[in-house]
This record gives sequence, C-alpha cells and structure tokens, in this order.
Amino acid sequence: MKQFKTESKKLLDLMINSIYTNKEIFLRELISNASDALDKLSFLAVKNPDMKVDQDSLAIRLSFDKDARTITVSDNGIGMTQEELDKNLGTIAHSGSEQFKEENAEHQGDQMDIIGQFGVGFYSAFMVASKVRVVSRAYGADQAYAWESDGEKGYTIEPAGPGERDGADDHGTDITLYLRPSTEQDNTDQYLSEWELKELVKKYSNYVRHPIRMMVTKSRQKPAPDPKPDDYKPEYEDYQELETINSMTPIWKKRSSDVDQKDYNEFYKATFHDYADPARTISFHAEGALSYDALLFIPSVQPFDLYSKDYQKGLALYCDNVLIQEKCEDLVPDYYNFVRGIVDSPDVKLNISRETLQQNAQLRAIARRVEKKITSELQDMRDNDRENYQKFFENFGRGLKFGIYTTYGGKADELADLLLFWSAKQGKQITFKEYVDAMADGQDKIYYVAGESRERLEVMPQVRSAVEHGYDVLVCTQDVDEFMFQVMRSYHVDAVAGDSEHKGTDAKDYELTNVTNADLDFATEDEKKQAEEASEKNKDLFDGLKEALDGKVDDVKVAPGLGDAPAAVSSEGPVSLQMERVIAQGPEGDKAPKAHRVLQLNAAHPVFGKLVAAQESGDKDRLKLYGHILYDQALLVAGMPIDDPVKFAEDVTKLM
Repeated sequence: MKQFKTESKKLLDLMINSIYTNKEIFLRELISNASDALDKLSFLAVKNPDMKVDQDSLAIRLSFDKDARTITVSDNGIGMTQEELDKNLGTIAHSGSEQFKEENAEHQGDQMDIIGQFGVGFYSAFMVASKVRVVSRAYGADQAYAWESDGEKGYTIEPAGPGERDGADDHGTDITLYLRPSTEQDNTDQYLSEWELKELVKKYSNYVRHPIRMMVTKSRQKPAPDPKPDDYKPEYEDYQELETINSMTPIWKKRSSDVDQKDYNEFYKATFHDYADPARTISFHAEGALSYDALLFIPSVQPFDLYSKDYQKGLALYCDNVLIQEKCEDLVPDYYNFVRGIVDSPDVKLNISRETLQQNAQLRAIARRVEKKITSELQDMRDNDRENYQKFFENFGRGLKFGIYTTYGGKADELADLLLFWSAKQGKQITFKEYVDAMADGQDKIYYVAGESRERLEVMPQVRSAVEHGYDVLVCTQDVDEFMFQVMRSYHVDAVAGDSEHKGTDAKDYELTNVTNADLDFATEDEKKQAEEASEKNKDLFDGLKEALDGKVDDVKVAPGLGDAPAAVSSEGPVSLQMERVIAQGPEGDKAPKAHRVLQLNAAHPVFGKLVAAQESGDKDRLKLYGHILYDQALLVAGMPIDDPVKFAEDVTKLM
C-alpha cells in the first residue's frame, strides 16, 4: 500500500472534515471532474483529427446499487495512466485539470471548459464514503488500472480486474463510492435514491455541457388482453430507461434575441418556484478582462416572506456552468433583494471548497454592473410602463425607501427617482420629479404628510390648507417614509438647459417638509393678519388651555388657514407625531422620544368664540372640557391614538 505524500493524511482529514460544509456537493465535484475528462479528450481530438473521437458519444453515466450501497460516476473521457493515478490522486491538492488548463490556456472556452482548480474536489467523496475505488483507462492505453483507498491509511494501485474497462475503446474513468452506514446525524441512505440523485444533479450540475445519463424508473400501461374482458381494468408496469437528466445548455448564455419570452418565463417559474411570470427579464453578457453572463428577473408578485427575518437575498452564482452558491448575497444590494437570477463567470475567485467566494475586485465589479442594470430597467419601466411599475412599487417600493434610509441618504441620488407617492392635489401616484415639474412658481419646498391611512391624511386640516392654497402634498403611509425623508433632507434637481418647449432650470435642492410642522402655514396675508390680531388679544386664553391640558402640549397658538377645522395638532422639532407613533410600536416603545406637540386653533371658527367666552367668564372647568375635547378630536383627525377614549366619550356626553 502506498502512503499519501507529504503529510497528506493530515491534509486529507482536514479536507474531509473541515473544508466542505455541505456533504451533498460530493456529487457536484465528481461530475465536474468527469466533465473535465471529457473536455480534455474533446480538445485533444480537435487538435489531432487522427484520434477519431465521436464527440456526440461523450457523456457522464450515473448509477447506484442500493443493496451494495454504492454510487458510481463514469465517463468515457481522457482517462488516466497508472502514473497519472498516482500523481493526481496520490498527491492531494495537485490538480491535473489545472495543469492541463495552464498548458492550453489560450484555448479555454474553445471546445474546452475546464472546471477543476484545486485538486481537492475528488476527496469530497470521503465525506460520504468509507472506501473509494477508481478504475481508469487512458485513451490509447492497453491496460486499465484501479486506485483504491479508505481515505485514511493510504491507497493501492493495481491492474484493473476482469470486466473493468478491458475493451480496446473502453477509455475513461469509473469512480465508485462505498457509502458509510447511515446514522441519526449522517443520513447516507438518502443518496441511494433515484429521485435524490436526480435532484442533486439538477441543483448543482444541471448545466454541465455534457449529458449526464442515468437509468430511471418509468411506468407504462401493459397491453390489454384480446379479447378484452368486460371488467377489464388497465394494468401498469415499471421499467428502466436510460435518460439524460441534465439540461446542458444554460439559457443565460443565449442571446436574448434568440430566446422567446415564454421560455424565460418558464425557466423563471421552474427555477425560482414562482407561480407568476416575471415583470421584467434582464439578460446581459460581458467579455474581456472580466467575462460573465447574467440573467435577472424582477418578480411581478411579492414573495410571502420578503420582509421576514428568514428571507435571504442573493443571485445564484455559477462558475463554468456549475453552481457555486444558491444565493450569493454580495451580488445584489439589500434594496434590490427582490431580484432573482443567475450570474455565471469563470473569473470569480473561489475558495478551495468552491462553496464560498474570496472577496475580490471581480465580484464587486459584477455587482456594480448588476445594480446599474436593475436601476436602468426600473427607470425604463417607470417611464414606459407606468401601470405595471405602480404594481411593482406596491410590492417592492418599501425596500427602495429602506435603501435610502439605511445608507443615511447615501443612495438617494440613485433611488429617489424610483419612488412613487400619492399626490393629494393630483389624485394619483407621482415621482419627486413630477412633483417639482408641477409646483407653483416660487415654491422651494416639497411638502409631505405621513400616517397610516391615505383617506384620513387627505382630510387633515394642514393637508387641505396646503392644497387649497395651491400646494401639493405627498401622502405617505409606510412606516419608513418619514425616517427616509429625515435622512434625505432634500431632493436634488440637476440643471436643465432651456429650449423651445421647456424653460431652463438651475440645479437646486428642494427641502422635504412635513405639513404638520407647527412653524409652517400656507395662509394668505389677510389670514395671517387676522391670526396675529387674535393671538395678541387672547394670550391669557392660550395660557389657560395649556394649563388645562396639563403637559399634553408644549404650546397653544392660533394657526391661520385651517379652513373649517376648529383645531389641529402639529409638532415642533425633529420628531413628528407619526415618527413618535412608529417608534412607540418598537421594542423600546416606552423609551421612544416624544414629539413637541402644539395645539393650533382656528380663530375664524365659531368654536374659538366659545373658548374666548369661557376664558373671560373665568369658567376653568368649561375651558378644560373644551380644551380636552378639541385636543382629542384633533388627534383622531390626524390618525393618532388618544390617551383615554373613555374619558373622551364622557367629555363629549357632558358637553351634549
């Protein structure tokens, strides 16, 4: 028995128990090795026509024996000599494929797509096998040889036995795994299943360029007897048939002009388990210093778990048609976590297990291009397919807003123009740019209001006042909205040159302003004058109401332009009423910062006269009753909870 070379026993033990985290990838590694063997033979045959290799016959064969507990991966590729078996399998981390690739580097991708890199993939077999036997016959050799090892003591190499690749044209390699006994912790029985092996091939090796064939069980109806009895019932029988179980040709490597959209749709639904066609399909290819193929899909419906903690973003990463990661998180930013798809590149640097990636400039470059492509596609959808874009935004817009918030506004330039908001004035969804294009001359702010219900927000006194005075208000109903506005601070518009149809504009920043800000009003000069006069005359009233409300408000003042509303609640400072409400719903709700509340009174409303009368008569109880009712009803109009609904009902009853 030969020993593994140079501390190889320790290295082999390390690889079997530490390098690979997912045992099922052993089949991926063995199939990849078989594919390399076929590619090598194919390449040499192209260079040397005298070899007379039937390219169409090159294939990988997969089989299993449940009774003997074996799995066999076979190929009719280049095969190995006795010396190559010793060198390639006896020296761990020596890659014959990598050496072959280096010697023929200029032809990589041309009749050759060598996958192997590190020379360790073969040893992943020992994660599930107690013994591995490799029988190989090199192309043109007279003798096949068998390499055998338990992965611990060493290995033997001897001439193959009778019937083991002893035909003149029987070149190639058989790798037979003798599976370990199953335990509660390690279920190896699962691999002795036709369905499981097919699933592993589909998952990891579906797009290996050579056919992978396996005998599969099928069912067919037995011939009916003649004559057929009156009570005849059809009978069925199982039979075995050799079937190609991989797709071979990846759809993402085809030019989009050569693929029908229905084929993309079918691939998307089958691969990503969605019942609906994608909203958009993005296919692109890059060649040169960094080569890759990408196929991306924007879903038309929201995954049920999109906003759950268990949802995992990422694109499937392939290297030379072999799956490396089902979800590579580094390929898409969080705000595009809904995008599904595939990136296939021979240039990304993998770690030794090929299960994970080394952080590298190539991966970051691909991610940047992917992000730009997604952004461009969404912009096109926004401008040319608004109806479907609105459906998309309803499903995924919240994530775009979080993208601005979580980057502290750093991604606002890229994402702000993808956002949609309901316009209180126009009665439809609009973008920031559309808001700016429609604003009044001299307006330098973008106004918004935030809360739970669009219908309720639109009837708030501050919103109605803004619209009645000619200003639009963006109505926002998602919890992230106002937090996003806080980090954005403003919306930037680049300079636009004038032409015959459009006036030119200078670059400008429009401040994002909440209409419930106590310092904001849209009143005319006459309304402001009336409010100032009322404020001067009734300072004692405001002090009395503030005292009656007992710390619930920080100030009481007259607000011009409230229309037919008797009062409104607004806020001062960085925390609005809506922000207070959202933060209070979190785990630290009892410690949430409070908004500085201001009770705004409408001096033009008849109720104001009642307040003045109560103050002048010295009826503090009446003034307190009026103050609490006005404050609570203003909160209800604003969509805010009131402290004591029972007390509010009692106050209304008392007033009646």
